[in-house]
Amino acid sequence: MASTMFYNSVNPSTAAFSRTHFPVPVYKNSYIEFSRYDHCINCKFRTRIIGQSRNLTQVKAAVAESLTNNGDSEKKKLTILVAGGGIGGLVFALAAKRKGFEVLVFEKDMSAIRGEGLYRGPIQIQSNALAVLEAIDLDVAEEVMRAGCVTGDRINGLVDGISGSWYIKFDTFTPAAEKGLPVTRVISRMTLQQILAHAVGNDIILNDSNVIDFMDHGDKVSVMIENGQCYAGDVLVGADGIWSKVRKKLFGPQEAIYSGYTCYTGTADYVPADIESVGYRVFLGHKKYFVSSDVGDGKMQWYAFHMEPSGGVDGPQGVKERLLKIFEGWCDNVIDLMLGTDDEAILRRDIYDRTPTFTWGRGRVTLLGDSVHAMQPNMGQGGCMAIEDAYQLAVELERACNKSFESKTPIDIVSALKSYESARRLRVAIIHRMARSAAMMASTYNGYLSVGLGPLSFLTKFPIPHPGRVVRRFFIGLAMPLMLNWVLGGNSSKLEGRSPCCRLSDKASDQLRTWFRDNDALERAMNGEWLLVPSGSETVVSQPIYLSRSDENEPYLIGSESQEDFPRTSIVIPSAQVSKMHAHIRYKDGAFYLIDLRSEHGTYITDNEGRRYRASPNFPARFRPSNSVQFGSDKKATFRVKVIRSTPKKNSEKEEEGEILKAVQKI
Repeated sequence: MASTMFYNSVNPSTAAFSRTHFPVPVYKNSYIEFSRYDHCINCKFRTRIIGQSRNLTQVKAAVAESLTNNGDSEKKKLTILVAGGGIGGLVFALAAKRKGFEVLVFEKDMSAIRGEGLYRGPIQIQSNALAVLEAIDLDVAEEVMRAGCVTGDRINGLVDGISGSWYIKFDTFTPAAEKGLPVTRVISRMTLQQILAHAVGNDIILNDSNVIDFMDHGDKVSVMIENGQCYAGDVLVGADGIWSKVRKKLFGPQEAIYSGYTCYTGTADYVPADIESVGYRVFLGHKKYFVSSDVGDGKMQWYAFHMEPSGGVDGPQGVKERLLKIFEGWCDNVIDLMLGTDDEAILRRDIYDRTPTFTWGRGRVTLLGDSVHAMQPNMGQGGCMAIEDAYQLAVELERACNKSFESKTPIDIVSALKSYESARRLRVAIIHRMARSAAMMASTYNGYLSVGLGPLSFLTKFPIPHPGRVVRRFFIGLAMPLMLNWVLGGNSSKLEGRSPCCRLSDKASDQLRTWFRDNDALERAMNGEWLLVPSGSETVVSQPIYLSRSDENEPYLIGSESQEDFPRTSIVIPSAQVSKMHAHIRYKDGAFYLIDLRSEHGTYITDNEGRRYRASPNFPARFRPSNSVQFGSDKKATFRVKVIRSTPKKNSEKEEEGEILKAVQKI
């Protein structure tokens, strides 16, 4: 009686991973018995194969025992079952496949990566993880790097949420360059998944296959999926995420730990003026923080974290309105991103993690990635740690096979899995702690004296830097280079088969070192159009003032009447406190300066930290992005300084005023 295979139907009209049904083999001449005791599955396999030479390559890794006899290798190759087709599971499947193991991946929904791809946006793949991908499969690594947006070649770091001023800058380029590693990139989760799944192969991935139970038989391990089918192999790897069913079966029900923060996220069709010099920022605040990152294609991804109880629901006023209230008074870089995102495109989720355990598995079953050490996203290392796990696990299993072949003894699976745990445990625990500490640091930040001063509470009226901010910056400045060097490059020496080499395509700007030292040089590198945008409810001006950087010798003249001597650059502001010739605005050496022409009511500049001062007559005073400029003291001619990437239409053409205002925020 010949063996016969039955396959689930394939829907040819759907795109890749859109609920695609992969072949699931069931043998008529195999007897599979399921017995349930205490929620466990006891799968007894008795297989009788008729015929000695049968080509069954389509069902590679589908059953525990090989149905073919190649005869060209004396090494026994393991059959590995992987629960979960997320990033960690797919990277491990790829690594195991490249080492010659038979692999079968079970995923309940490849189209959404358990919802992460559609709802969580891009993922940061840092230098340490990119180097691991190079060690596993250089072609796949190249494809990932081509698809990603490089952020590690620019300035990244922490800034004050209210003023937008730099607090600490991160150098992620130097650690990569010194160790010959690729530079950090950001890539769409869906794109990354598709690249990995294509490299792993459709014959290895079973879609619509949710692992709900397993049994370790001592010499084999078997799994049952939701539709009742059962599969067996030598090893089971639980890569099924923070709510892992494999973990639950191993160690019993354990609640994930709520971080204390809910996270709003969105992607804005917005390109800031400093996109060429800044990759990502973390804006610090008290009980809240905000992250923005360039993700390429003219888009910015942002995350808004707010300390509040879990399970919250937004009110009928809308998500954006609530966020604008939470982050009221924050700098333009934050507000502009939220304003540039449609309300329905802003998504919310509570942030959970899991404390890494000393034991990651039992017997022939182990865990990988979020299923054992789910992290908060503050270090950008959650996916990176899963990729490192995947590589190390494949290496340890290969070593066990080689040792078995050399010693002519059975493969010691249990010892290999223990070695994997030992190799990963300390590094993962340290980075996990760093991620938690980063959240605490970001949300307990106090830029200025605010509360708890008792009789000195009047000092809160002034923008006095908080002593803790100064002390913390000192210590972070000392520790950050060491931390980044270890996190980004600390695992590179353990990568087998990868030679350290700098990528010619991973080049930073020649000005990078200068930008790290000099905030003024970083500001001058902004490539955008400068505008003075009417600000406040009392203003008498309706149109933004466009400031050209093309001619340093032709200043703008601000006054209450048009001046014939300045036919192209005379700007009229019809306000009682604006003098006939009130002030000059001049562009020089990459910056704009304002000169008060001894006006009766003065000219005022309010900086990003809220300090307001009167410009000295006939003396140039520099103004910066997000500053406020006020002509006169009655606030009827107040403007916000904005720098935008796109070039607006001429503000002298009144009919086009609406288009200008779409490009800027009117405060």
